[in-house]
Amino acid sequence: MRIPAVNLKPQLAQTEPRWRALLDGLFARSQFILGPEGEAFEQEFAAFAGARHAVGCGNGTDAITLALRDAGVGAGDEVLTTALSAPFTAVGIAAAGARVRFADVDPETLQMDPAGAAGLITKRTKALVVVHLYGQPAPVDVFTRLGPVVVQDAAQAHGARYLGRPLTAWSPYVTYSFYPTKNLGALGDGGAITVNHGRIAARLRLMRDGGRRGMVAFTSGVNSRLDEMQCCYLRAFLEKLAEWNAARARIAGFYDEALRDCPGVRLVRRTAESVHHLYVLRARRRAALRAALAAKGIGTGLHYPVPLHLNPAFAACGQKRGSLPAAERAAREVLSLPLWPHLPLTQAEEVAAAVRAFYTR
Repeated sequence: MRIPAVNLKPQLAQTEPRWRALLDGLFARSQFILGPEGEAFEQEFAAFAGARHAVGCGNGTDAITLALRDAGVGAGDEVLTTALSAPFTAVGIAAAGARVRFADVDPETLQMDPAGAAGLITKRTKALVVVHLYGQPAPVDVFTRLGPVVVQDAAQAHGARYLGRPLTAWSPYVTYSFYPTKNLGALGDGGAITVNHGRIAARLRLMRDGGRRGMVAFTSGVNSRLDEMQCCYLRAFLEKLAEWNAARARIAGFYDEALRDCPGVRLVRRTAESVHHLYVLRARRRAALRAALAAKGIGTGLHYPVPLHLNPAFAACGQKRGSLPAAERAAREVLSLPLWPHLPLTQAEEVAAAVRAFYTR
């Protein structure tokens, strides 16, 4: 695509001196798992996120699973989450042994609807996984008052705050993915959990490494470690993350102004605390619009085309078509426009003009 939905090459070029220097040190030491790069990244990321501790792991899915397991979630429990998210949110819940259930979304923000979630909580509901979708913080303060423990899925919300406070101020666990296209992405898979309590951090570090101390396993664990090479890239990218998030905000703000009164388009409501992982709008005749943009060399994405309760893998939730109408309608309309920190404003203008032209021709 002439204007891709995502382009990672500029961030690699901008940070190349830093990550090359870190890689040189890594290769000289030749300690590629659980070494000083990982320790340094955990400290730096915790400070950036406003948390006391960060625990790296293999990916964002494992981060959700580890947090739920540490919270005591297991077989026979139910965990409630949003119907509009990547399947990996629900995969992480299922991997903890729990039954996943889905709540509908607020049609304005597309975040999980607190009132709808409250109506689905039963005595078997052990936890809520609250997703900060598209980089926009969900109303986590409301969810924490519903009773079950809250795990925040911040896979798309690196650097976000809620009501001016770090996400860890609102619940015991905040999980992150470092998939390459995230605001803070590695060059492969990676994840982390931020927490404020040292004992929780110690348990999570034990659990991610097979439950071991040395060569002896003391508790049930998994093999999910954030490797040193990815930490070299993550440390270099983290130094630029605030700058990149600000660039995303400027581009998203431009799209808002350019498309606010565009016929056929409905904007998704955000607050100033969003970190704008994706720029998602709701579009009539989405397939035709997407084809028209592709014909002009403009890439787009669908986040997400099928609500999770209608994914065959999660049929055991028992929720059928029509049970979560807001999420089902949103899934038919959402379209992600190109958004990455180094996207030239001239290209964003071209994208917005192409959307307007489709609906006004």
